[in-house]
Amino acid sequence: MRAAVLEEFGEPLVVQEVELAEPQAGEVLVRLVACGVCHTDLYTASGADPSGYAPTVLGHEGAGVVERVGPDVASLAPGDHVVTLFSPQCGECIHCLDPRTNLCLEIREQQNKGFLPDGTTRISRDSDGIRHFMGCSTFAEYTVMPEIALAKIDPEAPFEHACLFACGLSTGLGAAINTAAVRAGSTCVVFGAGMVGLGAVAGCRLQDAERIVCVDLSPDRLELACGQGATDTIEGGEGAVEAILEMTGGFGADYTFEATGNVAVMRQAVESARMGWGLCTVAGVAGKGETLDVVPRLLITGRRVAGSSFGGVKGRDQVPLLIDRCLAGEIDVEPFISHRISLDEVNRGFELMEAQDGIRSVIEFS
Repeated sequence: MRAAVLEEFGEPLVVQEVELAEPQAGEVLVRLVACGVCHTDLYTASGADPSGYAPTVLGHEGAGVVERVGPDVASLAPGDHVVTLFSPQCGECIHCLDPRTNLCLEIREQQNKGFLPDGTTRISRDSDGIRHFMGCSTFAEYTVMPEIALAKIDPEAPFEHACLFACGLSTGLGAAINTAAVRAGSTCVVFGAGMVGLGAVAGCRLQDAERIVCVDLSPDRLELACGQGATDTIEGGEGAVEAILEMTGGFGADYTFEATGNVAVMRQAVESARMGWGLCTVAGVAGKGETLDVVPRLLITGRRVAGSSFGGVKGRDQVPLLIDRCLAGEIDVEPFISHRISLDEVNRGFELMEAQDGIRSVIEFS
């Protein structure tokens, strides 16, 4: 099959022929149809990710069709439409059985090393193994993944829309719906209007928030936020906190969300949360070694800070439900797709991201 391989950090991906072995026990072969180009892929390709490895086939925001299943696979069959999950759901570990978290423990150790659950890879070149990225490796025509890392979805869902629920969109939606559990009639502030931030705006709207403020440096992105339900917008920068306090009678917002990965913005999100009960949810990923500087008095007077990985979404159960809401017209996904590209143009997807040209480039496989 053809795949985009990260050969060396800081160098363009190389689209080339590689070998893909058949699925083993508990594994599924998926033909990819669409895949989003996410900032996490770029972060690893650049060499900035301390846990990164090469060579590897990048990509994790995929959607496709089941081609074959290995032994002991019970929940999927050839022809099923699926979304790939970098955050799996075994349904049996202590975390899967607890509603408070979505951080499945079953295959975490091997997945973080770039291997499938048995400690080996299915991708190779000249008999040398190539590691899997986030357990997915969707910058390829096909992938082999564990059954527990695939969500079966409605076949009516367009693949180019469904793939966005594999990471960025579900992360933002879930931050508002699951992690923060936004209350109806509340005031929310979302810092960052990228894929995750726009998802958080939509999530606040679905939770019936009365006022949704979006903060970003880009007028174009703020306009997209209004299309997802933002009632107010603020240009990002040093004066954002003061503007939010003025909007809220000096108290701050009931809920704030940080979706930039910038620790200075994270602090703004904490400072913008309401005294007494304000909740700041951090969904952005900061750089290695960076820390969040918070004045303890802000916490003593009632503010709380929560982290959110994949929006607290239990993938196999909840991603299909989010896609159902998309099909019902509650979530407008099309505006998020800025560019449709081919696998051969994957490096252009990174260039567009670095130029902040649009929200998401989607690879479409012919």
